[in-house]
Amino acid sequence: MSIAFIDLQAQRRALGGRVEAAMARVLEHGGFIHGPEVAQLEQQLAAFAGTKHCVTCANGTDSLVLALTGWNIGPGDAVFVPAFTFVATAEAVVLRGATPVFVDVLPQTFNIDPASLRAAVAWAKDQGLRPRVVMPVDLFGLPADYPALQEIAPAHDLLILSDSAQGFGGEIHGRKASTFAPVTSTSFFPAKPLGCYGDGGALFTDDDELAALWKSLRVHGQGSQKYDNVRVGTNSRLDTIQAAVLIEKLAVFADEITARNRVADRYSQALRDVAQVPEVPDGLTSVWAQYTLVLSDRDKVAAACKAEGVPTAVYYPIPLSQQTAYRHFPSAPGGVPVSEELAGKVLSLPMHPYLDEATQDRIIAVVKAAL
Repeated sequence: MSIAFIDLQAQRRALGGRVEAAMARVLEHGGFIHGPEVAQLEQQLAAFAGTKHCVTCANGTDSLVLALTGWNIGPGDAVFVPAFTFVATAEAVVLRGATPVFVDVLPQTFNIDPASLRAAVAWAKDQGLRPRVVMPVDLFGLPADYPALQEIAPAHDLLILSDSAQGFGGEIHGRKASTFAPVTSTSFFPAKPLGCYGDGGALFTDDDELAALWKSLRVHGQGSQKYDNVRVGTNSRLDTIQAAVLIEKLAVFADEITARNRVADRYSQALRDVAQVPEVPDGLTSVWAQYTLVLSDRDKVAAACKAEGVPTAVYYPIPLSQQTAYRHFPSAPGGVPVSEELAGKVLSLPMHPYLDEATQDRIIAVVKAAL
């Protein structure tokens, strides 16, 4: 039997027709753009995240661009981005005309390295750039070290924009990670821990003015009425049908996070003796967007898994600092050696909250045999 890398159909079956019923309600009332489910979802997401405001948008990349736009980030500004992540993090910076400065990550957590950040900030100042924003990524579902970043940021007048596309729902000592930065963004791409059935994104903040600005920007810079556009904006609305889907998925999200952690614990217990397994620092809760091993012979293990019908994936095979469109942008002094090493060694295994023990045992057996 084939194994799903992320089994969205198992989740759909577990919801027992609730998603289909929610979509049918939207079809019935016909409010396909900013229908009532959008406002309902925003209220529920803000309550879950522990923030005053949630503003939804069309996708996770747009959420980053909207956040940077709200802070008027642009040419001459330096935005510090981990080199080991998906391209959208840096892409949003470049779309605003600012300069991404690539920062290395920690080998144990895959998240931004505070020491590399400090060096990068000093270098940017020497080069005449204005350090404005640091964009930590909650990679693979694990919250970044926000307490450390909160110590660094004020000394350099840095704003913190949390890219929690993979980590929404994570916690630090029982507190939602989305409450540590002044702005947190996320993505509802279907493969994310909380995903819809298309594209979607959201921003979280306690800042009333920022939230109001994003609501204008996402609808062409709209002012007090539809045809009074008071600023240059964009078209970035979350479809009502996607909001309806997310309402039903959010209702079971906390239970799914618990299940993801149970799956991750079983992987780690079984594989710790043969591979470098992901570690979660004390006091942190990951939502496990991916379960990622670090292997000295990744290709051998990936080939063995493929032969036995076990899907794997590499997140990410090329650091941002080496990608064609981004290699001319600067990196922290000393480069990003940890990011470069991880890119050659990481391998992600199937991970979702509905992965049953028998299937997981089959995956574990294949990996252990290959190692």
